[in-house]
Parts: sequence; structure tokens; C-alpha cells
Amino acid sequence: MTTYETMPFHLETERLILRPWTLSDAEEFSALLAERGKEKSPVERIRSAIGELLAATRTTGIALLPVQRRDEGDFIGYCGLITGRSTLEEPEIAYELFRRAHGQGYATEAARAVLGAAAATGRKRLWPTVGTWNTPSLRVLEKLGFEQDRVTTEEEAGEVAWLVRPLP
Repeated sequence: MTTYETMPFHLETERLILRPWTLSDAEEFSALLAERGKEKSPVERIRSAIGELLAATRTTGIALLPVQRRDEGDFIGYCGLITGRSTLEEPEIAYELFRRAHGQGYATEAARAVLGAAAATGRKRLWPTVGTWNTPSLRVLEKLGFEQDRVTTEEEAGEVAWLVRPLP
């Protein structure tokens, strides 16, 4: 089994900072997840989820990181690497932003930083998955050089596009 370097957990771009989770992110994280149209999760449950994310990061060496705007300092979402439908050797890149942050290039900027962090671990490929209905996310991935590999159908998620990109 190949061993990989630990992903950098603090990334900065021109407009964004990606950093490790803190329990104080729970309220905003809960609000972000509620934008999916489901009932808002209790903050205690989200704090527990943050604890699980931090524990998984210690175990795997990859992370999903909160994204905040550099100038405003506000939490606008998350971006990072997860195993999700993929593997630790070839993880998924995942991101989600508040609707108020859509259309400003933040997802592309954050994901580009995560691509660099993934390459720094020694990994060779990433496999994001995204609902085929999610045109904005598909556009972000296309801008970053991902190409569609296949489409599968899942009971919960419907049609899911699997994209792939080699890392430098």
C-alpha cells in the first residue's frame, strides 16, 4: 500500500482561507446544511459531526475544510477531500457554499487550492461525484480540468456523474 503525505490543513488563496474546523463553526455549518431544504440540525449534533470530521482527518490525513472569505472573515462553506463514494488513495474533492456566495468564483478558487493540496500528498487522481442536475458544480469541475468518466443511478441521489482528473 502506498503511503501519502498529510494534506496541508491551512490553505490560502487571493480571497479565501481554508482552515481546520472549530466547534464554533457549528451554527454556520448547520445553516449551510439547512439550505439543502431539510430541517436545520441541532447545533449539538453538528458539533458532534465536526468532532467526527476532525477524528477522520487525524486518521486519513485528508480533510474537508471550512472556507471563509479573507477580507470579511465570514464562513461561506467548505471544500476539501473526502472518501465519499471513492477511496483514500483516489479521494473525492467536495465543496458546498452558501447560496449567497454562489456565482462569484469562490468554489473554483477553493477547489483549485485543494487540488494543489491533494497533489502535494502524492496522490495521482481525484474522483468527484455530483448530481447530474447540479450544472454549477459540473461547471466548476470542468474549469478545473475534470472530465466525466461515467454516470450511475442511486436510489437516494438519482443520476450521479463521476468525474476524474489526474494530478500533476
